[in-house]
Amino acid sequence: MTKITIPDILKRKRDGKKLTMLTAYDFPFAQIVDEAGIDMILIGDSLGVVVQGNENTLSVTMDEMLYHTRIVSRAVEHSLVIGDMPFISFQPGMEDTVRNACRFLQAGATAVKLEGGEAVADRIRAVVQMDIPVMGHVGLTPQSVHRMGGYKVQGRDQAAAERIMKDAKAVEAAGAFAIVLEGIPMELGRKITKALLIPTIGIGAGPHCDGQVLVLHDLLGLFERFNPTFVKTYANLKSQALDAVKRYKEEVELGKFPSDEESYK
Repeated sequence: MTKITIPDILKRKRDGKKLTMLTAYDFPFAQIVDEAGIDMILIGDSLGVVVQGNENTLSVTMDEMLYHTRIVSRAVEHSLVIGDMPFISFQPGMEDTVRNACRFLQAGATAVKLEGGEAVADRIRAVVQMDIPVMGHVGLTPQSVHRMGGYKVQGRDQAAAERIMKDAKAVEAAGAFAIVLEGIPMELGRKITKALLIPTIGIGAGPHCDGQVLVLHDLLGLFERFNPTFVKTYANLKSQALDAVKRYKEEVELGKFPSDEESYK
């Protein structure tokens, strides 16, 4: 498989071909996602919840994101690697935004993702002007969890839907190459996808988006604290891992492991 590029992503929309994206946070899982032929790998700040065990993503730091970006990038040969700009990495100002975006590319990412619409359009534009590809993110934006009063579907009424459409258009106008639509009614997802020239990547935004993204730990059944409606579990690795660890414990306690086969002669 050849390396996926930004022009490839844009061409998929023009050709009407669906895009795939998953999160990954370490070398072995990134290797699996890449070998499966997934188009884009997002090192998401969701690692704060599914890897670190926090209640939300707000405590994730740039240094932590760069650490995970480096180890994921080492595993990837095919997928487009996108670094998720964490809370405080772009909110303070333009200079911080551009500097931190540059740091992601130094760590091995090809692009960065940045949450927000009209309010951050100037930051998206500044990063794009530095020849750093930017993926936008509107709708339910996890870094705005406190303003939203929790992880709630956005854009249900007409006024809210119009604001999200306006945000999406502002992100496109600022130069983003793609945009994540999260936690919005599927009809709004369809309208935004039709209105934009850049690809839309849905997560809880319905089937009409140009592509889809899920958190890998949700897809594999490794995270059970909460289970959003939009998640489909394709495997239950937690139960398999738990069974394996229990069998190991039993064999050690019974003296069955290590056997002669696992010992040096």
